Amino acid sequence: MLKKIPLFEENTFHESHFMKLLAHESPYFKIINFNFKAGQELPVHFHDIDGQLSIVILEGTGEFMGKDNSVIPAKPGDLLISDISEPHGVRAITDLRALVTIAPPI
Repeated sequence: MLKKIPLFEENTFHESHFMKLLAHESPYFKIINFNFKAGQELPVHFHDIDGQLSIVILEGTGEFMGKDNSVIPAKPGDLLISDISEPHGVRAITDLRALVTIAPPI
C-alpha cells in the first residue's frame, strides 16, 4: 500500500518546544518528522539497542552533536547516518525540519 503524508501540513512549529510527528511505524522501521524553531534542541542521548538511524534535513540548518562533543553542521539535502547506540543530538540554528528513520523501530 502506497501512502502519502504531507509533512509540511501535518506537522507545525511551536515556540516553546520542538514538534514531533510519527509519520510511519512498522515492524521494519519507524519514520519521525521533527520540527525545531531556531535555538531549540534535542540534547545528546543514545538508545541501548542495536539498530541505525538516518536523519535527512528537509529545511533549515542545524548542528548535530555526537560523542566527545563533536559537532556536524547540516543543511537541506544532507543525510546523516549513525548507529542508534552512538550518542546523538540536534540544535537548530534556523527553523529546521528533519526526517528521521529508525531501523529496527524502537
